[in-house]
Amino acid sequence: MKRTQYEELIAGKLKRFSVVALLGARQVGKTTLARNYCEKIKDFNWKTHYFDLEDPTALARLDDPKLALQNLEGLVVIDEIQRRPELFTVLRYLVDRKENKLKLLILGSASIQLIQQSAESLAGRIAYIEINPFSINEVKAENQDKLWLKGGYPKAFLANNEIECFEWLAEYVRTYLERDIPQLGINIPAVTLQRFWKMLTHVHGNLLNSSELARSFGVADTTIKRYLDILSGTFMTRQLQPYFSNTKKRLVKSPKIYFRDTGLLHYLLGIRGKEDLETNLKLGASWEGFALEQVISIKKAHSNNCFFWAIHNQGEIDLLIEKGNKLEAFEFKYSANPSISKSMKLALKELPIDKITIVSPVESSFMLSKEILVSPLSEVLQI
Repeated sequence: MKRTQYEELIAGKLKRFSVVALLGARQVGKTTLARNYCEKIKDFNWKTHYFDLEDPTALARLDDPKLALQNLEGLVVIDEIQRRPELFTVLRYLVDRKENKLKLLILGSASIQLIQQSAESLAGRIAYIEINPFSINEVKAENQDKLWLKGGYPKAFLANNEIECFEWLAEYVRTYLERDIPQLGINIPAVTLQRFWKMLTHVHGNLLNSSELARSFGVADTTIKRYLDILSGTFMTRQLQPYFSNTKKRLVKSPKIYFRDTGLLHYLLGIRGKEDLETNLKLGASWEGFALEQVISIKKAHSNNCFFWAIHNQGEIDLLIEKGNKLEAFEFKYSANPSISKSMKLALKELPIDKITIVSPVESSFMLSKEILVSPLSEVLQI
């Protein structure tokens, strides 16, 4: 499946920056995207050089990175950069040379917070692009339920059947816990982090109560926050932050927790098919998380510009996307007949918004009032 929107982003960023970083979870398609981009620019006589840091030969070539890279021209791709974060200092030297003829495309399976050297060494020289799993605007509209059930990881979504999909997800979870996390220098027993990850399935779509989780897990609050930051920093979970508005009312200050991919959520919940999903108590929460991630992807919103809004015991809006001095508001309801709630009326009064979009599994858009629109996911892009 071609992901031309990302290829266009890469091309645009490389015109303005010496280094472009593709960040996203493992197996989300970063390597395929980078290799396809390399093939495309070869047609324009660009030289390309590829270093996969999971390949022992590539690792050996970069034992002396300055010597290996300083005479190259064109585009250099370094895959799985989190395995050699010390390279960032050398990359800064290379792109700052007067005679520099290099552009760098680096791929990483962890956030800039976990690869801190990139922010420190390449500030002003690097642009970041987050690569997400498949979204509704990349697959056919009739495959929405398939995308919701299986998730958007390419090998899970494209699996021949549900059995193969969830077998792949099982192996993905095992590899993530036993190999990927230790490679980041994080020393947490795989069984401990998996137990915590499974515990989060019951928090999905809810406010984080770290004290309650700590009591249930038998650890300190700080340990819970550390585990959660690791899962968020490797794109497994999202900590959606609250939006603070000018009001005298008591605002909620804790983040909400979501799984970034519903395929992984369903695997850890023991869901293995459509019937399992439809009878699971987390059905509504699963839809909310799925629709939320899809809207963020469709709107090309940066995580730092995404919030929820809530007043204690009075009202809540599931997603606010900040664009300049404007806010877009979204509610997610797994219902064919959603209705106007007190929360929506309160939000229209308290927030600088003029419309709320309720995203539901309906066939087409319709207005509930002049300020409230009901829309299927497939039509959010046109809003």
